[in-house]
Amino acid sequence: MKLLVLGGTRFLSREVATQAVSRGWDVTCACRGESGPVPDGAEHLRWDRADEAPDALSHGTCDAVVDVTRLPSHVRRAVAATADAHWVFVSTVSVYPDNSSPAMEPLAEPITEDVDLAVDPEAYGGMKVACEQVVQNEVASTMIARPGLIVGPGDPTGRFAYWPQRLARGGEVLAPGRPDDVVQVIDVRDLATWLLDAAESRTTGAFDAVGTPMPFAELLAGTAAGVGNTEPRLTWVDSEFLEAQGVVPWAGEGSLPLWLPRPEYDGMLAHDPGPAVAAGLRLRPVEETAPGCLDSEVTALTPEREAEVLAAWHAR
Repeated sequence: MKLLVLGGTRFLSREVATQAVSRGWDVTCACRGESGPVPDGAEHLRWDRADEAPDALSHGTCDAVVDVTRLPSHVRRAVAATADAHWVFVSTVSVYPDNSSPAMEPLAEPITEDVDLAVDPEAYGGMKVACEQVVQNEVASTMIARPGLIVGPGDPTGRFAYWPQRLARGGEVLAPGRPDDVVQVIDVRDLATWLLDAAESRTTGAFDAVGTPMPFAELLAGTAAGVGNTEPRLTWVDSEFLEAQGVVPWAGEGSLPLWLPRPEYDGMLAHDPGPAVAAGLRLRPVEETAPGCLDSEVTALTPEREAEVLAAWHAR
């Protein structure tokens, strides 16, 4: 099996390349290589995707392509050089503009030009829609995978790793929102395995590539068990109070990851994994994901700030 990974040096694309090498596949990673080396055993084809595809790509052959880009121009150049291969394009649930619903419709309006997300972060979903359309229109055999929150070893965002690290420390833990708020995560290793299986079997269609939806309380209990905290002390603090205290949802400094405004984000972490599971996706429990996140860098609510908010909650 000859696999072309467009990327291969960071998180999901690196995990895809690493697992493909372990399967004994012939793996080429086409990228600049500025984020780090490609996995041992993979060939590095240097390519800045702002440029035209190199001859080695255009004149070469591969059985399948895995791409994770968000930029439509990158997809157009790569598709033009590899349209005979089976394409597995990694999109996102952000292609659905209605975050209150887990439905796979409607899609956002496509944004066909490259947009700097530092200037307009809202363009992310529309650009991914445009990328999907290029692949579906120009490649005969395609699969579109739309992940939600991808977590696990190597995650550069810390959007889940905060919880294993916090629960491993023990003590009273500030838990945001309501225990029954539905959340979901997918382990990067499970997603990569499925993408490779789909590449090999030439699976087609569009799927929400997501983990099992579960109450927030269940996810935190499983995460705690995974890091050896058998009796987590969770204090649930409602969203209104957290907002008044200046706590930030989702990600970034001063944030509590996985906490989202409700009900406007009720659907974002509640998509149905059923079709993807029927197509071969296998999901590990969060207990098995949590230990691999203890060394990840995290930018979120500091221990000092958490203690201040908890004190204010108890004193209200």
